[in-house]
Amino acid sequence: MSKTAIVIHPEVRILPTSRNSDALLNEACGLAEAIELEVIHREVVKLFSPKAGTFLGAGFLELLIQRIELEDPHPVLIFDCSLSPIQQRNLEEMLGCKVIDRTALILEIFGARANTHAGRLQVELAFLTFQRSRLVQSWTHLERQRGGGGFLGGPGESQIELDRRMLLERVVKIKEELKEVQRTRQIQRKNRNRTETPTIALVGYTNAGKSSLFNTLTTSNVMAKDMLFATLDPTLRMAELPTGQKIILADTVGFISELPTELVEAFKSTLEEVTQADFLLHVHDASSPFLEEEAEDVNKILGDLGIDGDDLSERVIHVLNKSDLISTDKKQELEHVFPNGAFLSALYKSNFESIFSLIEQKINKDSAVYSFNISSCFGDARAYLHQNGIVLHSCFNENGYETLKVRLSNANYQRFTARWTEYDIPKQRK
Repeated sequence: MSKTAIVIHPEVRILPTSRNSDALLNEACGLAEAIELEVIHREVVKLFSPKAGTFLGAGFLELLIQRIELEDPHPVLIFDCSLSPIQQRNLEEMLGCKVIDRTALILEIFGARANTHAGRLQVELAFLTFQRSRLVQSWTHLERQRGGGGFLGGPGESQIELDRRMLLERVVKIKEELKEVQRTRQIQRKNRNRTETPTIALVGYTNAGKSSLFNTLTTSNVMAKDMLFATLDPTLRMAELPTGQKIILADTVGFISELPTELVEAFKSTLEEVTQADFLLHVHDASSPFLEEEAEDVNKILGDLGIDGDDLSERVIHVLNKSDLISTDKKQELEHVFPNGAFLSALYKSNFESIFSLIEQKINKDSAVYSFNISSCFGDARAYLHQNGIVLHSCFNENGYETLKVRLSNANYQRFTARWTEYDIPKQRK
């Protein structure tokens, strides 16, 4: 593939968007740069409606041909929209260069970023699903040929059927392998659930700073760059809150507007970490001029995964990252939109007290603080409280009893009282 790119964002009057066209063009250029393409020209093209055969009008295409001859005879031409197979083929024939649309560009990025076996399988599945709709266009040069094999359609049709069969066989094989990946992750998830450690998944628009926040909370060193789709494969790490409460954080792929449905479908086994998490940290880029639109895009994809409405409001914690880049007035405005949001800077590791407080409120919603007076001979009971609760205070009296003030979930409290019914251990709920 060429290392240079021309990026075109069509502004279609009959298909209005809530975002500024220049901002959308910049995002598309960011996607191109994410796979190390040098953008040699970028442009917003205004048109009333797409042309059936080429999307753009003949006049602009003539100008584009001239620009390609001047700039680079073999650039990648990126359309920040969805092209039909016929439109893509016609454009490539007219312009004499490789043409890809937004979906193909995002698939290319995911293919370049996938490092694990599961990630590569998911990207390949998404690509093959995308390619299925375009198979027929690859063989139109044979559609008028006849004869051979007793088939009415001739060799063109035979080749299409052969390609389709090979593609479907590969899709079936990949899905089988992904089922094994999914089964392994389910076993790992069950093992985590046995410990009853809360799992919190980070979600948000791409480049909102999820990985930087993840690194700070877990003292990890996963890749965190000012780059679209820096993270693809999920990463899980243990973290500890200031109170001593342990949590598991899951860093996941960032979302983006018009995320290809093929990717959402292919990455469902990865995104199960989101759907199965106890809570979600929705990380926003507080400095983005399109914060609300980006939040809507994220919520739409979460809805596609089956998380929406009341479930979303119950499980989500809003984190306004990069708050060091906004003015006081902007912060006050966002406080009205996200009244329970945590404003912080993952880069400078500042104002983390608010996020710790919000996480603890969510986790401890179904827990309470209990006081226990336990004899030193009941070591198993004391060990259970230390292992399954958060010991807030502990001291021994002159009779050898230990007074423990412990935060326990309702489930762990019920287990404790059921297991040690034969012991006359005074318990008091605070």
